[in-house]
Amino acid sequence: MLTLIIWMYAIVDIETTGGKFNEEGMTEIAIHKFDGKKVVDKFITLVNPEIPIQPFVVQLTGINDKMLVKAPKFHEIAKQIIQITEGCIIVAHNANFDYRILRNEFRRLGYKYTRDTLCTVELSRKLIPEQESYSLGKLCRSLGIPMSDRHRANGDAVATVKLFKMLLNKDVEKFIIKANIKSEGKVKAINTPTNGISDKFVKILEKSPRKTGVFYLHNQKGDIIYIGKNRNIRNGVNQLLLRTSKRAKTLHKQIDDISFEETGSLLIANIKSNEEVAVNKPYFNAPKRIHIPTTVFNTENALLIDLGRNTAEKSVFLLQNGQVKGFAYIELAHQINHVSIVENILSPIDNNLYNRHEIKKFMDSGKFKKIIRIEAE
Repeated sequence: MLTLIIWMYAIVDIETTGGKFNEEGMTEIAIHKFDGKKVVDKFITLVNPEIPIQPFVVQLTGINDKMLVKAPKFHEIAKQIIQITEGCIIVAHNANFDYRILRNEFRRLGYKYTRDTLCTVELSRKLIPEQESYSLGKLCRSLGIPMSDRHRANGDAVATVKLFKMLLNKDVEKFIIKANIKSEGKVKAINTPTNGISDKFVKILEKSPRKTGVFYLHNQKGDIIYIGKNRNIRNGVNQLLLRTSKRAKTLHKQIDDISFEETGSLLIANIKSNEEVAVNKPYFNAPKRIHIPTTVFNTENALLIDLGRNTAEKSVFLLQNGQVKGFAYIELAHQINHVSIVENILSPIDNNLYNRHEIKKFMDSGKFKKIIRIEAE
């Protein structure tokens, strides 16, 4: 039996009437079903709460009682909410609030609604520390994430999708997957019967994308037992599964699942895999013993531009005072034009010999798409 864990997220934002705790009514809901890379489904609607909206909420959201007269009542959309969030982890900015509202609405219908949850406020505090504020609006502003329709469900949900995508990228320790799911039950999985180890490997390969990035092999407990990287993840996995050494055969017997992270940039894949091996210490990753020379950059302050994970995106490395500070993914030109925004959205990496050497090789071979020299502070 091969267990393939399908990590799906339902990114949710809800607007309510306000009022007494646990007596609020839902006025609007937006759900973006997210597979870790892109939104694959959406559900957005106003909701008739059948109770008046508090005046301060009307001022905040712009939603008034008149707008909701012809909107569906919650019982009319409950089935759609169940269907789009089935097998998903609920993600929200202040997840306790949105999840509580959902559960209250279902409880009024006599239905017990249960999902695992992730809170982007808690994740942001851990992965993007020392921000002035962790409110959605102020946090997105400091990270250069564009927002529209603030305090409306879809506008806030779209911003939360972009924030969560950034948090997934910053999560070197795989904290989100391993430790931050508030479980009320196990993550849903697809159990696929197989006819032997070859069938198991076929399933593993089918799940692997033909994209540049890092892949993680897991045992039955979900522990990461091997981290690899490749310009084509499927090719890298295939090469590993074809190895015939004694150590490789032992690894093959323990593989139960695969997860991966597309990076777009091979340089990021090299650096992330090396760093995550050091942090997670997978049993089957042999320690590297290579001599790396001291590296000095030709420029001390620069933004180094490389491929992103899609055509609209770029990856950016930041050098400051001759030191490697980290990398980020950027879609908007104004983010590149403001170094302070780049600094906020960086995924920090060590200024160690390996990272410096890898980046210098990339520079010397002319592989960066663009190098923008910046003034020292």
